[in-house]
Amino acid sequence: MSRGRLFILSGPSGAGKGTLRKALFQALPDLVYSISCTTRLPRPGEIDGLDYRFLSPEAFHDLVEADAFLEEACVHGHRYGTLREDVLRELQSGRDVVLEIDVQGARQVKRRLAEAVLLFVRPPSGEELERRLRSRGTEDEASLSLRLKNAEKEMAVAEIYDHVVVNDDLEKALQELKALILSYRSA
Repeated sequence: MSRGRLFILSGPSGAGKGTLRKALFQALPDLVYSISCTTRLPRPGEIDGLDYRFLSPEAFHDLVEADAFLEEACVHGHRYGTLREDVLRELQSGRDVVLEIDVQGARQVKRRLAEAVLLFVRPPSGEELERRLRSRGTEDEASLSLRLKNAEKEMAVAEIYDHVVVNDDLEKALQELKALILSYRSA
C-alpha cells in the first residue's frame, strides 16, 4: 500500500479556506480532514470533535509537553495544534490528509514532513477580505484589526507555498484545488 499525501491548506482569516475545504471534501470524499486542537472558544455552530477539538489551555500545554503535536502555534491570541499521531496514522494507511492550518504551522509541518504539499488560499483583494470578515459578524473591532494585520503578514509569505489559489469565485477556486490534488495523486 502506498503512503498517502499530506496537503496543507492555509490563508488569512476570511480568505474562504474553510468554505473551500468543506466543498473540496464533498468533491473528493476520500480525503481525510485532520481536526486541529485549539484553546479558543467555539463559534456559533461549531462542534467539538468535528470542527476543532476545543481544549483548555492546561490540556493544550500538557500535549505540547508530551510532544504530541506535528505543529502548534499561537494565532490571534489562541493556541492551535495538529496531533502528530492522527496525521501519521492516516498517511500510513494510504489516505490523503488535509490540514487547514496557519502559515506558522505550515512551516513547521514542511520542516518535519518535506513531502507535504502547501496550498495557499488568498482573497482577491484586501478590501474583499475586510468585507468578508465584517460580514461574518464574529469579530469586534480589535479582533478584526488583528486579523487584518495578520492577513498582511500571511499574504507576504505566500511564495513559500507550492501553489497559490485566489478565491475570487468559489467554484473556480474549488476546481483549481481539486485539480491540484488530483495531479499529485497521479504523479
